[in-house]
Amino acid sequence: MYTIPFTNIDWSQIEKVEYPGETGTATWQTLNLDGLRIRIVAYSAGYLAGHWCRKGHIVHCLAGSFVSEMEDGSTFALSTGMTYVVSDDLSSHRSVSQESVKLLIIDGSFLKPS
Repeated sequence: MYTIPFTNIDWSQIEKVEYPGETGTATWQTLNLDGLRIRIVAYSAGYLAGHWCRKGHIVHCLAGSFVSEMEDGSTFALSTGMTYVVSDDLSSHRSVSQESVKLLIIDGSFLKPS
């Protein structure tokens, strides 16, 4: 499926790009490989995503806590050490954080429904 050579990632060398949310900001450091995106994402305290996302992700909370809010009103809380996984087009979700949060997020074509 994928052929990725051994790759050492020095996140201190990956550019930080800031994206405004409805409130607060998300800062992304992104590594793109063929059909695979790996990111370290930091949410500021008081962050609310400015859009509903339908993309699939593997999201691992490295530090802090946040809530994944579903468009149907349900919520899922994640804190340090917790992970969620969802395939593309299986939910409409957005992130909300009261405190600063640091995440490892992996997504790509492998999360498309077959």
